[in-house]
Amino acid sequence: MTATPGEQSGGNPTDEALLRVSGLAYDYAGVSAVSNCSLELRRGKIAALIGGNGAGKSTSVKMIAGALRSRSGSIMLDGRDITGLPAHKVVELGIALVPEGRLVFQHLTVRENLILSGHVRRAREKCTQSLGRVFELFPRLKERQAQVAGSLSGGEQQMLAIGRGLMTMPRLLILDEPSLGLSPILVGQIFGLVRKLNEEGISVLLVEQNVHHTLAIADYAYVLEKGRVVQEGEGRRLLNDPKVKEAYLGLV
Repeated sequence: MTATPGEQSGGNPTDEALLRVSGLAYDYAGVSAVSNCSLELRRGKIAALIGGNGAGKSTSVKMIAGALRSRSGSIMLDGRDITGLPAHKVVELGIALVPEGRLVFQHLTVRENLILSGHVRRAREKCTQSLGRVFELFPRLKERQAQVAGSLSGGEQQMLAIGRGLMTMPRLLILDEPSLGLSPILVGQIFGLVRKLNEEGISVLLVEQNVHHTLAIADYAYVLEKGRVVQEGEGRRLLNDPKVKEAYLGLV
């Protein structure tokens, strides 16, 4: 049994929702990738989108961030309809997507990557302050700020990708598979960082296949299968749900 959006924390989601997504759909070459994605993220919370490979998670967040245009449905940010807006306008409204695959400018230095991201209009005046904050969060990036991004390790490139998102001063940070391919130690650090950023006031939408870590920190979570939300509820509750355990944690 799934919960209704209003059950996320017992309040009225209309009053506290930062992001509300309803009925998003997207096709690749005529094949449905997402058919009915609906979710909600309350202000100051962590929401998670979990599911297996091909479930439509990355496609869904790309639509939210304006990288893909949905064929139906709506996206509301803080009560404003942003459906169909291009990515650069969505960034200016305060949504930052850190995409799967650690997409950074390989031939630019660490510092150049960060400063380039900090030049969006909403963040330009505080670029220097934001750069200092990123270096505080990621001392390794400060040490390597003169190196080209392509020379960094996988973990360091992930730090840089997250840092680039933070340079835009987001209200909502979308992280798509931030722990993918990282060592267990780095995975723990990444999830610790997500919690820290949230405690500092950034709302987070977390897309992950690392279901255990994700549900442990998520206030609310959605299970996506074949492009549709099939289950939702508080993160801790889903972590102990028999169906979720069997399907995603390898437990019965």
